[in-house]
Amino acid sequence: MEKSELFSVLKTRFEQNMHRHKGLAWADVFRKLNENGKAVSVLLKMEQSGGEPDVLGADDKKGFLFCDCAKESPKERRSFCYDADALASRKEHKPKNDALSAAAEIGAELMDEALYYKLQQLESVDLKTSSWVKTPDEVRRLGGAIFCDRRYNRVFSYHNGAESYYASRGFRTFLWL
Repeated sequence: MEKSELFSVLKTRFEQNMHRHKGLAWADVFRKLNENGKAVSVLLKMEQSGGEPDVLGADDKKGFLFCDCAKESPKERRSFCYDADALASRKEHKPKNDALSAAAEIGAELMDEALYYKLQQLESVDLKTSSWVKTPDEVRRLGGAIFCDRRYNRVFSYHNGAESYYASRGFRTFLWL
């Protein structure tokens, strides 16, 4: 996908989902995109891995907040355990990667619970899948990790061993531009 094609996809998504970013203008986002080639590269990887990034808000200091808005956790990012330590701890049946490392390879960060809940307020996602979220250190030190989804018309946060992985669990990322 070329830069111009990515911009076209992002513009169309932006215009078709104004409820995600009320009061923001594509012209301002486009101007910022043109100023930051590194962020464009990250957004391209988010798009290519199925994240369907879109703007979820803006901050005077941080810029525009792009988040994965795919209806379900991106298929290309599923069946990963939580982090590199969890991956290393598996003796057999290792997944192909872990969520934190894969997010870093994209150049983005894993959503935390607060951002995940913000996304869910704007858009119902993960109706059939779930997504790992950035886990607090105190939980991770004890061997756990947190994931979230939407079931029964409400959002749930759960825990699992960080080394676990499932075909329906992936991860969502974000980027400040």
